[in-house]
Amino acid sequence: MKHKGIIIVGCICLLLIMGGVFAMNHIVDQADRLSMKTPDLEKIDDGIYEGKYGIVPVSVVVQVSVQNHKMVDIAIVKHENGLGGKAEKVVKDIIKTQSLDVDTISGATVSSKCIMKAIEQALVKGE
Repeated sequence: MKHKGIIIVGCICLLLIMGGVFAMNHIVDQADRLSMKTPDLEKIDDGIYEGKYGIVPVSVVVQVSVQNHKMVDIAIVKHENGLGGKAEKVVKDIIKTQSLDVDTISGATVSSKCIMKAIEQALVKGE
């Protein structure tokens, strides 16, 4: 009887682990399929534009400040990040290059891509 209980608990643990791996692979796959396109900054008037994007469990809201057709500041208003808090560093690279064509932050790929997509959504509103 005792062995049967151990086997049942072991099977439940195995199913939970397999479910977690499947869910994580699905989330990463969604992020990998995202395409980024930097909107034409020459078409964007000065202002502050808000963008949102999310892939469960990551959710991002940003405000992008544009002056003289350049991104001068990107504020992360909300970032529900799971384990990807360090992804917020990607903002510095985006401002420096004035492009969304930057490397994601290692270990925080999903959060990096959600931040980048939210910035894209914000800039599209300004076109």
